[in-house]
Amino acid sequence: MSEKPRVSLAPVRLEYRASAGRGLSRSLAALMEGRIVGQRCPVCAKVYVPSRGACPSCGVVLSEDVVVSETGTLVSFCVVNIPLADRSLPLPYVHGSVLLDGADIPFSHLLQGLPVEEVRMGLRVRAEWVPGPERKPSLESIRCFRPTGEPDAPFHAYMEHL
Repeated sequence: MSEKPRVSLAPVRLEYRASAGRGLSRSLAALMEGRIVGQRCPVCAKVYVPSRGACPSCGVVLSEDVVVSETGTLVSFCVVNIPLADRSLPLPYVHGSVLLDGADIPFSHLLQGLPVEEVRMGLRVRAEWVPGPERKPSLESIRCFRPTGEPDAPFHAYMEHL
């Protein structure tokens, strides 16, 4: 194969509308109230945050709402060194997967409050909310997660959630 690979840059834009559904709508409404609500699977008992409507493992409808903690454990992360068009954060910053206490699936969010070289798996973090009047029905109602000052979670406490 002697032909060189060709690269073509083309801007791509996709606009779409999605319906949140009942479970996710309740979760989004709870974010506006400063609460984090997920849903529990009636078969495997996993708690999904945010709600997904159905358990991706069992394929059953999720119907039990569960309020989870605003504290959790950082289970993985990446250090971002590339500026994004919609972010005005100074570089570098950290985006990580947070496993909230009471949830079984981590979700991705911004981490702040310590130098990037001190960020580590197992770090205990807490949600920092935007002021109530500024909250929207989205994860943007949580400004970021910051360290709680608690001791790090032991690896065995979160290893199955990596």
